[in-house]
Amino acid sequence: QEQLVESGGGLVQAGDSLRLSCAASGRTFNRYAMAWFRQNPGKEREFVAVISSTGANPNYAASVKDRFTISRDNAKNTVYLQMNSLKPEDTALYYCAAGAYGSGANEYYYWGQGTQVTVSS
Repeated sequence: QEQLVESGGGLVQAGDSLRLSCAASGRTFNRYAMAWFRQNPGKEREFVAVISSTGANPNYAASVKDRFTISRDNAKNTVYLQMNSLKPEDTALYYCAAGAYGSGANEYYYWGQGTQVTVSS
């Protein structure tokens, strides 16, 4: 079983950067693809990025491609989301998730509690 804890969120201005981290406490971290999703109140959880268990094949939502970078360090049981050129529309609660490689929320077995990112204009 994996427990996931996100950190690194905050309040920034448009154009700024943030790096989110997600630390896993289980022993099977390197068996799972890891993904980031985001959600705003009243809206569905939205796929942001995914990376395979080995760190290959990063894939991104069109809205963040070329601005966000997902990476992982299996030695540290941690996945990262580097977010550059942030926009107000990136404002959301960001979740990390562990599971099968894909863009659907139902493909992931474990979820963190989320970290808030707020981008002011």
